[in-house]
Amino acid sequence: MAPSIKGLAAYKKKDGMLSISKDQRSIVWLPLGARDADKSVSIAVVNITNLQQTPESAAKVMLKVFEKSPDAAEPVTHVFNFNSPSNPRGEANAIKDVLTNLISAIKANDASVPKPNGAGPASAAMAIASAVTSKPASGAGRWYDDSQLKIDIELQQSLMKKDPTLHRTYMESRRTKPDTISDSQFNSQFWSTRTNILRAHAVETNQKRGAYNVLSAVKPRTVDGELKLNISAEQVSLIFNQHPLVKRVYDENVPKVNESDFWSRFFLSRLFKKLKGERIVETDSTDPTFDRYLDTKSDDGLSQRLLSTHIPHVIDLEGNEENEGGNKTGNRKDFTMRPGSAAKVPIIRTINNLSEKLMAHVPPSDVDPADPIGMDEDTFNSLALKDLQGDPEENRIMLNIKEQSRFFSSEKSEMSAEAAMYAKQVPSKVLFELQADVDPTIMENDTSGHLDLRAAIGVLEDSDSEDEEEKMPHVGSKASLADAQKQVLEGVKARRTEMKGSSTESSLSGLSQKMFDRLTLTHATTTEFLHHFWLVFLSGDPDRAGELARMVETLDRAMDRINAVAADAEREREEALLKEKQRIRAKYDQYGIKEPWNPNSIGGGGKVVREMMEPTIRTLQKATKEYKKALAAEGLDVS
Repeated sequence: MAPSIKGLAAYKKKDGMLSISKDQRSIVWLPLGARDADKSVSIAVVNITNLQQTPESAAKVMLKVFEKSPDAAEPVTHVFNFNSPSNPRGEANAIKDVLTNLISAIKANDASVPKPNGAGPASAAMAIASAVTSKPASGAGRWYDDSQLKIDIELQQSLMKKDPTLHRTYMESRRTKPDTISDSQFNSQFWSTRTNILRAHAVETNQKRGAYNVLSAVKPRTVDGELKLNISAEQVSLIFNQHPLVKRVYDENVPKVNESDFWSRFFLSRLFKKLKGERIVETDSTDPTFDRYLDTKSDDGLSQRLLSTHIPHVIDLEGNEENEGGNKTGNRKDFTMRPGSAAKVPIIRTINNLSEKLMAHVPPSDVDPADPIGMDEDTFNSLALKDLQGDPEENRIMLNIKEQSRFFSSEKSEMSAEAAMYAKQVPSKVLFELQADVDPTIMENDTSGHLDLRAAIGVLEDSDSEDEEEKMPHVGSKASLADAQKQVLEGVKARRTEMKGSSTESSLSGLSQKMFDRLTLTHATTTEFLHHFWLVFLSGDPDRAGELARMVETLDRAMDRINAVAADAEREREEALLKEKQRIRAKYDQYGIKEPWNPNSIGGGGKVVREMMEPTIRTLQKATKEYKKALAAEGLDVS
């Protein structure tokens, strides 16, 4: 039997002793001074799914244990606060290390866990090694596991700190959730619809910057005749990796030369210009320590390794030239394409060599190392000049929607005034009137004796009045032209708004920013509850009927919140109208100028709120209707 490992720890603000049983199958917490075993907490090691511990720099030493029994839907968390007066961190680490090894051994022996190459149970050493590499926070595998993302509290808090809108939605949804939904159920449901956002945030926060041309990034500057240089340890490591010659010079001259002086002199030397790819001129300062390395080869053998690799014949320029027998005639090659020393075009060759070094450490994403060497069809297609090929045939299902406005308007939409006017007209009567207008026997003549077509269609160029009343408006009259111009300008304005976006005022539709933010939050929380309602409703689980009834009540309260926002918006608009009336009255009293009153100039109000929330309101009504329909089908009371 292994010796028992113990540690003083508080659980739910009660002091006690946390220990691992002698058979190492469970951990037990027992309150101090308690004799009754019923007050103890026992957790089977086989039911522990995850362990989380506060970092070494934290003041409090806490260990969170996630326990999930086979018949439980959600894991239960137990938080133990180690409060030993002597060494709380050591006791916590000892218990956590033993639990980690036990959990790893259990997973290694579990037949349901897939093993590489069908291997059987691993040894204890391999189990510990796999436990280290399979920690949720130490690998990218957890990014693709939705269950791990939904219980990663630190990742969720980090995302909400970055996205205040998401944080407000979470807090408001949690505040207005039904009492029947526990916090763990709410968290699981809330984040289950946002696993893609969590995964993207996890990838973003764990990204590391790759290798880059570090010599061009370090820029020494001279201040008051003194060289100022800011270089980090990471940059020094990159310089050594990219330029082994610099590492050799450093090893041979430091500590004979002070390290700060070494780097200051290096960035002013000719060797630095050569490695950077710049041309060395006679006016450059000399330094005997670095100049003796100018003729030393800085290649670490990468070029030979690259040349020894297999090169497909499609891009093997040297092989093509060999097959052609060399270029004996024709124009001479450009000097950048002639073989020779690197001194001719140092910047091009240096950048190419550096690019080869950087790309040599990047694992290929489109090549399988197990593939045989040769030119297969996939490789040929990848090397083909795609610019010379035609557009690929689109392989997708086209979705053609006619009358898209039906999806964004109410089912019983009212006919516009213009459409109602045209619907009342009789086509035969309209054609008869048009023929009468252009009948040559009754048309008037102009001053030149010809038929006056303008007078026939009602266009009077000599008239300056824009408010002439016509008994029968003609096509082409000034009123018709003004109406047509107005419609064209409105269409252009709507198209411009659709393409370039709208201003802040038009996007708010007259609502204040505070009211619009409140409406946005109400819409987000309502959508969250609607999503949860449909998940429960469509599950068909009879055991969740009570929860479904509570969700319907929550949807009713969501409708009340929308009405409350509409009432406050209407009150806000009435106050704005009152201020506008007072302003017009004051202007009249002070200057005697009577400004026309137009109540439509003030936007916002409850009407705008209901128009914005119309799809959500219809969705709420649809959900309530389906729920009542299901109750009626079961023969239950709908009221």
